[in-house]
Amino acid sequence: MSVSTLPQPALLTFLEHLEVERNVSQLTIRNYAHYLRRFTDWFMGEGHSDLKQLDQDVLRKYRVYLARLTDEKGNELANSTQSYHIIALRSFLKYLVKQDCPVLHPEKIDLPKADAKHMEYLNNHEYVERFLSQPDLDSKTGLRDKAMLEVLFSTGLRVSELVSLSRDQLNIESREFGVIGKGRRPRVVFLSDRAATWLVQWLNSRHDNWRPVFIRLAKDKPDLLADGEEMRLTTRSVQRIVDKYARQAHLPVKISPHGLRHTFATDLLANGAGLRDVQEMLGHKNIATTQIYTHVTQPKLKQTHKKFHSKF
Repeated sequence: MSVSTLPQPALLTFLEHLEVERNVSQLTIRNYAHYLRRFTDWFMGEGHSDLKQLDQDVLRKYRVYLARLTDEKGNELANSTQSYHIIALRSFLKYLVKQDCPVLHPEKIDLPKADAKHMEYLNNHEYVERFLSQPDLDSKTGLRDKAMLEVLFSTGLRVSELVSLSRDQLNIESREFGVIGKGRRPRVVFLSDRAATWLVQWLNSRHDNWRPVFIRLAKDKPDLLADGEEMRLTTRSVQRIVDKYARQAHLPVKISPHGLRHTFATDLLANGAGLRDVQEMLGHKNIATTQIYTHVTQPKLKQTHKKFHSKF
């Protein structure tokens, strides 16, 4: 197979490869397209017309460009965002190398040092209960939100996985269901009895047959005969809902849907779950990703050392 080393044709071929042959999610393809179009615009703007001209010196100039790039508010790109640009570029070059294109080898490209991240989560049950009790259960919106928060805490779902849920995925009786997560990896997640109870109450309160589990509650009269896809909540809507209840609960940390995922994992480990089990439940490809929860496992190791190690 021959692939052009002209930037734009090669990029289009690569994006098609991600979609058709690697079955990558549309969100990932959209992000890669954004990062790589920024690169090709810069690359051609610098007077280059062929990816064979990309060498370490040109790459260094591109990294300087990313480091100095600002948005309309004057904010620079975070190190993590710069990393995403370089990860996309490495993946692009890796694809071209496999097609025997004479381009810079991706192994010669180092990633920027990532920003240290502070992981926000709820570290005791009082905070969790206070947060989960915020929705007004006398309103349909509150009932929806209560079910949504309970499902997030019970399953550790990513917000994108939550909003993608459809009724035909759920098995309330078995308290488990399958999701297709990041990297198109399937996994099984589990509902607590409490989450299942609230989920049933929310679904029973509805008078539609729409597929989405979590929908926006419009004031107008939507088409009840449609599949309801246009009524599906967005990730941004869920983020706003979680933020609203976190502020209402006066929590000591700023919590987000991803913070609830951290809380889920932390709660499992604190109660004795193994790191490998948590890796499976979170859908992490590598155990190294799950090891960010050493703030839980390390104190437990210390207690084990104190209890069982020789007293000499």
